[in-house]
Amino acid sequence: MKIILENNEAEIVEKKSRFIANIAMVSSEEEALEFIDKIKKKYYDARHNCYAYIIGEDGNKKKCSDDGEPQRSAGMPMMEVLENQGYFDIVAVVTRYFGGTLLGVGGLIRAYQGAVIEALANTKTGEIRDGFRVQYKFGYDFYGKIKYIADSENIVIEDTVFDEMVTISLIFEKETCERLQKKLVEETNANIEQLLIEKIKYITVDDKWYKEYK
Repeated sequence: MKIILENNEAEIVEKKSRFIANIAMVSSEEEALEFIDKIKKKYYDARHNCYAYIIGEDGNKKKCSDDGEPQRSAGMPMMEVLENQGYFDIVAVVTRYFGGTLLGVGGLIRAYQGAVIEALANTKTGEIRDGFRVQYKFGYDFYGKIKYIADSENIVIEDTVFDEMVTISLIFEKETCERLQKKLVEETNANIEQLLIEKIKYITVDDKWYKEYK
């Protein structure tokens, strides 16, 4: 599943009709509706402000509107773009300024989808993954070895505290956590103490750790 990490705007023109897409990060239905209202006020003189939003990883809250366009020619096609590309916690509003030429249902579908696709293509996005945060304590003698394993095995070093002993917080991918935990124990001859383990969700950008997802 994916989320956008910044809001964005894009515009396309079809037969002199302007289609202005605005997309935003939202975490609730209330935030989505507030954004839709904001765009409607900004483009108060436009003929149509069609929208689609999806809230939650399971998509349990989603809605779309054609806002006066022919049925299923705007909101639903916009929703399909968001769903097909795997996005959630997102709202998309496409504003249309009529250019004087009718596009037909097929033309409208292509235009509304195209505007959303253009906005998504030019914004920063992240992928949501499942993982574990594991905190360890160990002697200084093992720091170099543990750091080498982390760097070579795509384990994220989230935090390191150097005191009487080293305390380190690592982020493991869900699929490799058990194997790599065993490797750390073996490589340190069991001279490593696990202090904490918890499930987390985190965001990656271009397959690299970005931040925890909350």
